[in-house]
Amino acid sequence: MEYKWTVLSNTTLGGLLASIDGSILLIAMPVVFTGLGVNPFDQSNFPLLIWLLLGYGIVTATLLVTVGRLSDMLGRARMYNLGFAIFSSGSILLFIEPWQGTTGAWALVFFRLVQAVGAAFLFANSAALLTDAFPPGERGKAMGVNQIAFIGGSLVGLVVGGILAGIPDLHIGSFVLPTWRLIFLVSVPVGVFGTIWAYWKLREISIRRTDQKLDPVGNLTFAAGLTLLLIGITYGLLPYGSSSTGWGSPWVLSALVAGAVLLVLFVLVELRVRDPMFRLEFFRIRAFAAGTSASLLGSLARGGLMLTLVVWFQGIWLPLHGYSFAETPFWAGILMMPMIAGFLVSGPVSGWLSDRTGARPLATAGLIVAAAAFFTISTLPVDFTYWQLGALLFVNGCGMGMFAAPNASAVMSSVPPENRGSASGMLATLQNAGQQMSLAVFFTIIIVGLSSGLGPGAATTLSQAGVPAADTGILSHLIGANPTGALFGAFLGQNPLSTILAAAPSIPGWVPLAPGVTARLLAPHFFASAVSTGFGSAISEAFLVAGSLTLVAAAISSMRGGKYFYGQTTTPREGPVPASKVSPGGAAPGVPERVEAVSAGAPQKGT
Repeated sequence: MEYKWTVLSNTTLGGLLASIDGSILLIAMPVVFTGLGVNPFDQSNFPLLIWLLLGYGIVTATLLVTVGRLSDMLGRARMYNLGFAIFSSGSILLFIEPWQGTTGAWALVFFRLVQAVGAAFLFANSAALLTDAFPPGERGKAMGVNQIAFIGGSLVGLVVGGILAGIPDLHIGSFVLPTWRLIFLVSVPVGVFGTIWAYWKLREISIRRTDQKLDPVGNLTFAAGLTLLLIGITYGLLPYGSSSTGWGSPWVLSALVAGAVLLVLFVLVELRVRDPMFRLEFFRIRAFAAGTSASLLGSLARGGLMLTLVVWFQGIWLPLHGYSFAETPFWAGILMMPMIAGFLVSGPVSGWLSDRTGARPLATAGLIVAAAAFFTISTLPVDFTYWQLGALLFVNGCGMGMFAAPNASAVMSSVPPENRGSASGMLATLQNAGQQMSLAVFFTIIIVGLSSGLGPGAATTLSQAGVPAADTGILSHLIGANPTGALFGAFLGQNPLSTILAAAPSIPGWVPLAPGVTARLLAPHFFASAVSTGFGSAISEAFLVAGSLTLVAAAISSMRGGKYFYGQTTTPREGPVPASKVSPGGAAPGVPERVEAVSAGAPQKGT
């Protein structure tokens, strides 16, 4: 097999695994909490839920630029191979973790962080390895396949998590393999195989400067600043005092301010060191600046889409249609498949076409298509007709696929070969940070929306179910007072009313309910009916925000200029221009201060 295809197949496998594990818990969390014996409605356990969901992304986002910088110095294949080994080790530890209860859950959090360190090495080096192995005229095609793994993998993770969550515990003689362990087992054999294959086949072909040095101050300020910022955003989701969110918490505010100050300090440091880890001068290259900025906004919108759909399917639509809470993770995964199909259809094709047309028309059109789908979804009723949402998810997947591959190819082709590891890390950092911020932003939008509409909507539904007036007031207050618990209940595919009904008798004025009324309240569809009004307005707002972010990303993408490969520019009349004439004294060695856009229809030759 020609070496470039070896690189493509292995980096695609690595990217797929790392992306699947980044989102697999998003839909399989109910099985994990049940298997460990952890009560998801105990507010003391909310940090566990948040860290299991977001810790993986926080670690990868924090490490990506540092890893990319080290890869430029030590070798991209070497660091990629190390990442595969760390990732596989973390997967094994997750599978064999022996504890139960909150101890077992915190152990899962820690081993997920180990796994995330390996994922950072895979994310940071895949695009750089591909750019090294493929000539300019074939990079779009290669990135098309690879971006399916990275972005499509996060969608596949939802489906895989849902399917595995629906499998009962496996009984082999006296041995029982719990379902929640299957969720982590899936990456073990593939990860071990990929590790061996990478060490056996990948080799160093990258261009490296021998005089590069680490940037310890930049690494420290960036890692500390981004970590504090993401942790502050994460804990802003938890209730604080009488508020449904924690944005007023002094600790959260302190973390956000300290993180922002450190990131500003990081920028000042990077402008003064000889070998910065985050090469800010790349943002003077139009193709790089527009591509990375559009990617960040696209990640902000896409992460919110996945979260909102999980809540919508598992907490509202499926229970309204008679599915038990135990079944909702499986069916939620199945119902999201049109989005994956759209991405699979458009991703490789758009990458192949971008080798001929350039990134701007395809990437921009893809974002416009995705934004239109977001806006249309926001108009659907809570109890929608599935074929309508399925068609819109397919269109959205097509739009995101049209954007991903051309954009990544254009970004990676716009930087010097010896800095591709840093550029890959920068692109992956913005994508992962956007994904993390997206989950926090959309969680907050939904919680705030629920705060205003949850209680009144629940009161009407409770009265219609035959609940006495005194009890209706108590129950609607308990439901409306804890929108975070209602959200997590919907998210985890569980019925919070069982916990609420257990607590209600201790409240003065409570009248014991008739058995028939209690049975109606505990039916799978009842909680979904009670909160659907509040969820409806919150979900609509979330998709409007996602559509707006995507539309801004499209506007930025349209400003990227024509086709451009670093060190080479062509015009219809003159043909290739030597790299020495393209770089008229940039601010850093090998980085052009000004680049000329290439005509979209101009023929391209290898650099």
